[in-house]
Amino acid sequence: MTSIRITIALACSYFVFAIMLNSVGSVILQAINSLDVSKTNASVLEGYKDLTIAIVSFVVASFIPRLGYKVAMLGALILVAMLCLIVPSIAEFWALKALFAAIGCSFAVMKIAVYSVIGQVTDTANKHSALLNTIEGIFMLGVLSGYWIFALFIDANNPQSSHWLNVYYLLALIIAIAVLAVATAPIKSPPRSNQSQSQVHAFIDMLQLTYQPLVLIFIVSAFLYVLVEQGVGTWLPTFNNQVLKLPVDVSIQLASLFAAALALGRLVAGQLLRFIGWFKLLLSCLIAMAVLVLLILPLTHDVDGSKISSVFDVPFAAYMLPLIGFFMAPIYPLLNSVMLSSLAKHQHAAMTGLIVVFSALGGTTGSIITGFVFDKFSGQHAFYLTLVPIALLLVSVAIFKKLTLKPQYLAASNAC
Repeated sequence: MTSIRITIALACSYFVFAIMLNSVGSVILQAINSLDVSKTNASVLEGYKDLTIAIVSFVVASFIPRLGYKVAMLGALILVAMLCLIVPSIAEFWALKALFAAIGCSFAVMKIAVYSVIGQVTDTANKHSALLNTIEGIFMLGVLSGYWIFALFIDANNPQSSHWLNVYYLLALIIAIAVLAVATAPIKSPPRSNQSQSQVHAFIDMLQLTYQPLVLIFIVSAFLYVLVEQGVGTWLPTFNNQVLKLPVDVSIQLASLFAAALALGRLVAGQLLRFIGWFKLLLSCLIAMAVLVLLILPLTHDVDGSKISSVFDVPFAAYMLPLIGFFMAPIYPLLNSVMLSSLAKHQHAAMTGLIVVFSALGGTTGSIITGFVFDKFSGQHAFYLTLVPIALLLVSVAIFKKLTLKPQYLAASNAC
């Protein structure tokens, strides 16, 4: 019963941040439409989110166990709720920057706490992977919900209206529910014996993890993956609106298929992993992603969906592009699980800090590059560019697999 209550608290918290973090694509589109912001300038929202994630994760990862996981999670949720209540009354682009900076800070704290608590409530590598994939699956359901929640507040007949900002009042209410779930969950902090190191020594230990070849190649892989995911996910609503000429609300609703494909892909991957190894699955997914990009993007030329009023009437190509998420889905949670299972449990908070840092840097890089190419060339050019990090991922994942076979990592994995 205790583990169920903790899992519910983790799931609620992650669900909230799934909506907030991945709303950046919808917000970028609406900032362009209603706040008269250019694509290049709008792309910095991803940076306000991801760079704060990186900086905060790097600085506080080793401190969060001392503060206490429950206190850290509650603080993160309350900060974002307060900003949600303030932003609609300001209705300026700088206020959205402040909101996404707060979201980034809070998510950095939340992810480190959640990943560390997962390590506490699981005692085998299989259970760890199962719970992590479940939490990440719920995260994707939050992403899916977020697209539809934002679409409900957008006036299709007047995209320039700032009425859509009222969505943040609803999000503040959803966050309040997550606060209640965390406050009543029996989440424990690590034993004091594990917190005897000074903050400086704990921070140095986190940095020393990067000297391990396995950790280093994992960081590269995580960076490349998130570069692709955020590049596609963040700019998909704008691609639908400005390349396929779909209405704003339909563009955002259609982008939810990307989140749905990610969620379904992770559920299917969980079943497939019973029969095939994680490495074969990842290689197959990367190849399938590249093939989809090459096959689908040519179909998006000369599409005019301006007269379409429903997500059920959009052109075939518009349905197919988000399905890249199905093959993308298993990569990130599998890499994370294999990496964490290869380390001792007391290193999980520090390792999660590194995961968050370099994932955030990858997300910012992907969004800015995609936004720049989109602005200067075309949406098709921007999405073709994902083939470069996909090719590099094929190489890095192969090296990662080879390093996991070393005796010290096999021993740590068996100990989980």
